[in-house]
Amino acid sequence: MLTTPSEVARFDRNERWLSIVGIGEDGWEGLSRAAKEAVESAEFLYGGVRHLAHISTGRATKVAWPSPMSAAVHEILTHHRRRNRVSVLASGDPMLFGIGVTLTRELEPTEYFVIPQVSAFSLACARLGWPIGETVLISLVNRPIEQLHRHLYQGQRLVIYSEDGTTPAAVARMLTSNGYGSSQLTVFEYLGGTAEKRWDDLAKQWSTERCGALNLIAVVCSLDSGTRSIPIVPGLSDDFFLTDGQMTKREVRAVTLASLAPMPGQLLWDIGAGSGTIGIEWMRSHSSCSCIAFERSGDRVARIFANAKRLGVPGLEVIAGSVPETLNGLTTPDAIFIGGGIGKDGLFQACWNRLAKGGRLVANAVTIESEAALATWHKSYGGELVRILVAHAEPVGGALGWRQLMPITQWAVVKS
Repeated sequence: MLTTPSEVARFDRNERWLSIVGIGEDGWEGLSRAAKEAVESAEFLYGGVRHLAHISTGRATKVAWPSPMSAAVHEILTHHRRRNRVSVLASGDPMLFGIGVTLTRELEPTEYFVIPQVSAFSLACARLGWPIGETVLISLVNRPIEQLHRHLYQGQRLVIYSEDGTTPAAVARMLTSNGYGSSQLTVFEYLGGTAEKRWDDLAKQWSTERCGALNLIAVVCSLDSGTRSIPIVPGLSDDFFLTDGQMTKREVRAVTLASLAPMPGQLLWDIGAGSGTIGIEWMRSHSSCSCIAFERSGDRVARIFANAKRLGVPGLEVIAGSVPETLNGLTTPDAIFIGGGIGKDGLFQACWNRLAKGGRLVANAVTIESEAALATWHKSYGGELVRILVAHAEPVGGALGWRQLMPITQWAVVKS
């Protein structure tokens, strides 16, 4: 006997103890038949207060999310797991910056069933006539606003999930203070519901200090006259960074990043981080890249944090102290850059021992002693040695001459 796709889906759903149901501002009436069945058959129903208020049917015990939500998530994953039939309500698409991501990360696919609703992201793009594939989605819910810096380019379209009613004003101030005051802002309140409302203005003219608690921001980025945009390729101009002079210079940095070869989801250890330039550009290469920077100087630690925020990667982690003493207990890195302390006893071996198999290690040397250390490591572990020579044209009297930077010896190796 043949079964229809809907019958197969229903069978699969009944075999799973957890249903994660997307719900919009249109509430119960906007749910599909499958979503309503999941809610009505649940023994426990979790969700936000406003989500639960839409539900007046079913036998489930309703549980509103506490603050923080972690206690309820733990309860679902431990106490209820496979013992009870549980449904969770989430805004729009649960897998788009939603609770679905948190829950499913800990479960097998055979344990849950996700029933998405139209996301606020999709609704906003539909209202504005924006192609979804050409629009960047950013969430500021429990996330720092400085991450916006990484996405500010002329003509860039952004959709931003707000933390609360004050977020639009904060975004407008941030854009204006960073040379994007001419950007067009559109704020949607209660998108998709009967109370939906829209606000439009330029960032520099934004005057509404508090919007509705449930809102979304759409931005068309526009550079003010005289503002420099930040390129997306490695090798940012040195003057984008705050520094005391201890930094990997632009040309060498570009080569170093190419040797480190960042890929999505990977972790870098930046040893002797100085101004944080390598770790910051590593994280700018992809939103899922992460970095732990190691730096002994307190002043430089503060400077690294400031640079990371200014350049849109506020999630960069900095550990103050000496290496290798501070390495214990940390997540295994996919790549390591050694920019300082090359001659220190035990530093290389400690890094090499902790590097993931298939991981990349890159070290830059400027002194004869550190070059000798690289030559020794190269002889034992292989890899590639490269001499990097950079010269800038500078005035000499009434003409131009070449002024060379200190040559850099770079060793790059893959741990087999």
